[in-house]
Amino acid sequence: MQRGIVISKNHKDILVKHAKRNIPNESCAILFGKMENDNFTVKDVFLTKNIEESSVNFTISNDELIKGYAEAEKRKLDVVGIFHSHPNSGAHPSMTDKKFMEINPVPWIIFSNENEEMKAYLYESKIIEINLAII
Repeated sequence: MQRGIVISKNHKDILVKHAKRNIPNESCAILFGKMENDNFTVKDVFLTKNIEESSVNFTISNDELIKGYAEAEKRKLDVVGIFHSHPNSGAHPSMTDKKFMEINPVPWIIFSNENEEMKAYLYESKIIEINLAII
């Protein structure tokens, strides 16, 4: 069975609100959780600021990354995903996303503000779409 990522409806709603609040820029967040039954299960979301303030790219500051990883460790959780939004395009990885997915081999959830679609991807020698279960 193909691996996927599981997220609660509540966490999805928090991420969508974050994406809408940041229009016209991309929003971003770190997803905390655990591997359960071969799936990445999101237990909490750590909303971050896109320091690029761009509608086509996002960067999480090193300070926020360090804070996020420390917070995950404190809660005995792992970083199980990266979230960001595409304000003006579909929920598909951009060329920039693809480059960064190779060095961050966790699921990436992309939300399209344009068509309200949310999809998940994982880099495993190539980028594949994975199942996104909202419970």
